[in-house]
Amino acid sequence: MSAGTTVFADAQDPLLAADVSLVDLVEAVRALPYGRPSDRSVDGLLRERRGTCSTKHLFLARALRERFPHTQPQIMHRVYCAEREQIRERYGDEVAATVPKDGLVDVHQYLLIRVGGRQITLDVTFPDGEPWDGRSSLPLACGSGEDVAAGDNPDSDKRALEARYCDPTVRDPFIAALTAASETRRCRPPSGRAS
Repeated sequence: MSAGTTVFADAQDPLLAADVSLVDLVEAVRALPYGRPSDRSVDGLLRERRGTCSTKHLFLARALRERFPHTQPQIMHRVYCAEREQIRERYGDEVAATVPKDGLVDVHQYLLIRVGGRQITLDVTFPDGEPWDGRSSLPLACGSGEDVAAGDNPDSDKRALEARYCDPTVRDPFIAALTAASETRRCRPPSGRAS
């Protein structure tokens, strides 16, 4: 990786190997646990092997530009309202408890890429769901909202959207609860197996 990434490539690491397939790269990023690295950057993601929508999609966009330039990755931001019942259905009661009755405004990051001559959506935020088939969209981990294409500095663009639309006293506990729920899910033994 270039563009400020200081981690050295490991030929066995699907995140960094030059000869990994497109599907394996996407699935390797998706498999990373959800959570904010202490350094909210691509370097932090690579060191700590975890990331949020922002760090995962920033890394993936850079990797795609370098290794699969024909995919033409475009980072997108979606400003949306997270509603308590939707959050309860997807992430459970503990995460839903952090969402006010009227919901909370969040900014979610994802990618648009070109595959097979058409544009698809990729959201690798959470390590769940069916494996990517290399052709179809991966559904967004958020509700409907307003989409904004990122410019040359996606982090700065997202921070500006957060400052404009989000209440950090409400949003930060929500992100922390998502991280805790993701960690709990990751540590749970597979169904049908004793712990």
